[in-house]
Amino acid sequence: MAHQQHQSCIQACDACAAACDHCSTACLCESDVAKMVECIKLDIDCADVCRLASALMARGSRHAKDICALCASICAACATECEKHRHDHCKQCAQNCRECAKECQAMA
Repeated sequence: MAHQQHQSCIQACDACAAACDHCSTACLCESDVAKMVECIKLDIDCADVCRLASALMARGSRHAKDICALCASICAACATECEKHRHDHCKQCAQNCRECAKECQAMA
């Protein structure tokens, strides 16, 4: 079954989506939210594409590889942005994004 074949990538996407959701919410609570706008936007985009990639892999969609390639690109961009900030939630998000990008690139 497709979901078993791509289980490590599905798990990485799910973990990344959760980390990005947490990061975007935590960024909204920072003292200078204006400096976090790009991080928040990328977190939201990344979480959405990770959930889509996970779902497509789980159901064996023929479009999963294309979405995973896009997911890898967005995860890398999100990680780069998060790495610019000193907050623990950004550091954790960047780590999850890097792991997901690696898994998605291998899948694609």
